[in-house]
Amino acid sequence: MPLTRVSRTVAAPAQAVWDVVADPYHQARWWPRVRRIEAVDDGGWTQVLATAKGKGVRADFRRTAAEPPRLVRWRQELAGTPFERILAEAETTILLAPAGGEPAATVVTIELRQRLRGWSRFGPFLFRAAARRQLGEALDGLARLLA
Repeated sequence: MPLTRVSRTVAAPAQAVWDVVADPYHQARWWPRVRRIEAVDDGGWTQVLATAKGKGVRADFRRTAAEPPRLVRWRQELAGTPFERILAEAETTILLAPAGGEPAATVVTIELRQRLRGWSRFGPFLFRAAARRQLGEALDGLARLLA
C-alpha cells in the first residue's frame, strides 16, 4: 500500500492549525483543487474537486479519528464513485507537533495511504509522486492561510 508522508513547520500555534485542519469547511481554503465543501454532517463531508478541464468531481470522506490538537484522520468513501476503479482504500492522517522551542510554530505532517485496486508495476511509484505533489501543495496552502 503506497504511503506518502510530507512534513513542514508552519508559523502558527498548534491550536490555530488544529482549528483549520479539523474543520472540513476550511479545506476549500487550503487543500489543492477543492472548489467547495458540501453536506457536512456527523464526521462526514463531500469535496467538490476541480479537474484540469474545469469540471467538478465529487469525493466523499468520513472522519475516522480526532485527537485534538494533535491528530485528525479521514477516509475516502470510494464505493460507487469514479475513484473506486483505481483505489481500494485511501486514508489521510494529519499529525501536529510543537516545533522545538517555538511556541508559535507547529510541525505539520500529512500522510496519505492508498491501496490500489488491481496490480500495476509502476502504479505505486506514480501514485506516490502525485500524492507527494498534492500533500506539498496542501502544506503550502495551509502555511499561506495561517501566515
